[in-house]
Amino acid sequence: MSDNQSLIENRPPSVANLFLERVEETPDGEAYRYPVPSASGEGPDDWRSYTWAEAAQRVFAVAAGLMDLGVRPEERVAIASNTRVDWILCDFGILCAGAATTTVYPTTNAEETAYILADSDSRVLIAEDAEQLAKARERRAELPDLAHVVVIEAADAVAAEDDPEDWVLSLDELRRRGAAYLEKNPEAVRKSVAALRSDQLATLIYTSGTTGRPKGVRLPHDAWAYMGKAIPATGLVRPDDLQYLWLPLAHVFGKVLTAAQIEVGHATAVDGRVDKIIENLPVVRPTYMAAVPRIFEKVYNGVSAKARAGGGAKYKIFTWASAVAREYARTTQDNFRRTGTASAPAGLRAKHAVADKLVYAKIREAFGGRLRACISGSAALAPDIGFFFSGAGIHVLEGYGLTESSAASFVNPGEAYRTGTVGKPLPGTEVRIAEDGEILLRGPGIMQGYHGLPEKTEEVLEPDGWLHTGDIGELSADGYLRITDRKKDLIKTSGGKYIAPAEIEGQFKAVCPYVSNILVYGADRNYCTALIALDEPALMGWAAEHGMEQRGYAEVVASEEVRELVDGYVRQLNEGLQRWQTIKKFRVLPRDLDIEHGELTPSLKLKRPAVEKKFGHLIEEMYEGAREK
Repeated sequence: MSDNQSLIENRPPSVANLFLERVEETPDGEAYRYPVPSASGEGPDDWRSYTWAEAAQRVFAVAAGLMDLGVRPEERVAIASNTRVDWILCDFGILCAGAATTTVYPTTNAEETAYILADSDSRVLIAEDAEQLAKARERRAELPDLAHVVVIEAADAVAAEDDPEDWVLSLDELRRRGAAYLEKNPEAVRKSVAALRSDQLATLIYTSGTTGRPKGVRLPHDAWAYMGKAIPATGLVRPDDLQYLWLPLAHVFGKVLTAAQIEVGHATAVDGRVDKIIENLPVVRPTYMAAVPRIFEKVYNGVSAKARAGGGAKYKIFTWASAVAREYARTTQDNFRRTGTASAPAGLRAKHAVADKLVYAKIREAFGGRLRACISGSAALAPDIGFFFSGAGIHVLEGYGLTESSAASFVNPGEAYRTGTVGKPLPGTEVRIAEDGEILLRGPGIMQGYHGLPEKTEEVLEPDGWLHTGDIGELSADGYLRITDRKKDLIKTSGGKYIAPAEIEGQFKAVCPYVSNILVYGADRNYCTALIALDEPALMGWAAEHGMEQRGYAEVVASEEVRELVDGYVRQLNEGLQRWQTIKKFRVLPRDLDIEHGELTPSLKLKRPAVEKKFGHLIEEMYEGAREK
């Protein structure tokens, strides 16, 4: 048995135990870095830090405060907040109190927030601000078990006249109560952590619901302890790393990153404001970060648009450098697979060196200049975009997992990563491919089931622990997994040909620098069509170059010029497809898809049914008069 395997198998029952071990081992080490407005109120934020000892003081105060409010082991405490350092400290406070965290996206409306709070039987809600407090207050009649709302931003913790006593508290008040509780019971939190069982409920994460009501995924303490040990065992993270964490912590992908950090002990800079990423990266200068594919697509589109705006010569250089990056990445990855050395022929190395000075170095600098790797998950990354960043020295390691598997089941192994795959399984995770191509997983990260939904649990979880992922994939001889599509998203044309829409959509994103989202259709039809949404900043940059700067986005996107622009990229896409895969007709959507209109989940996944419902008339238009077989 390897040392890593032994460590994983002999893991403690909970990540709360790992947290206490980390605090004891490096109390003065930097744990978290967080932004505060500058003293002048102008200019960039200042960044401050908590050591592990300071973080523990806050975690213990939250844990003891919850005990003082009467929260008992496995009772649920919900968090409705954007990603911020308080989210992490409150989450560990909940776990150290023996309770379980229910995660709620701050963008969730009042009705669905109430549904999650009621379905989870949450006793306390930790709300970020007045907006989150208002959602709970609006639906209080539906939430008889919700005894308290703790508000992080203290100025917003204002009780209404008809609120029950102590229904609204500030986070500062909760911590003060916790400090008083610890004075009387100094060992309360340590005793609570010592009593934790590995099978005890730690987290209820509600799936973001691409269809229907969200389901609560029950993840035990053992799942997070396993992730805390297994991710570092891959060599992905190091003690001297600085992580930049902006992903939604209500999503399993964001949350799993907090478990891996504790085992290794490196620092994490936390700021969930997506509009601050570009500003923060050169300031924080992280060594690794995780992101979803849409972020890489936006960066690629932005760099491409900037080059185009710089004139014909600059755009020609960028186009050439992009091709060199992709060729270099494919060549070095192929050679590493065959020989163990990421080598390239001398001529290609020379071209790459020139392109690096002209283009790639600036891209790396925009990411802070120290980035060793990016982890991409939550959805598929178009391989051409992955190869571009790889060749530019931004190593995007794709991973794979589900909420039902605690996020991290597969990840690409450092230097040996292969773009277009999601890498190898984590130590301790088993995988097999079913006869129909479905990926099945088994291991300590797998959920206990869906909360209160035994029938739904039985549909995906076999008695012997195998989880049906609903994804179709292929395993290479040496264990790398490639996801080909969602099982339910595979479509069959009326001509009997099977098509994977995600594959075509990914190729189009690599071809067209203006696309934001694309959805391919063709099930039971005799040809494929597409709905295409365009990225506003990139498109408006193009519009300004073509004498349309006085027009608004809605007018530009509806213009014949844009239709012709997109048609050119669709033709380019079709050249690389089989005849039955080609896009015969398309429609450009009048606006981009977004979370607010319910077309994207908070982790930026497409909700296909929502898009089809809203824009179904455009789909039907494209098939009007078509002769079906």
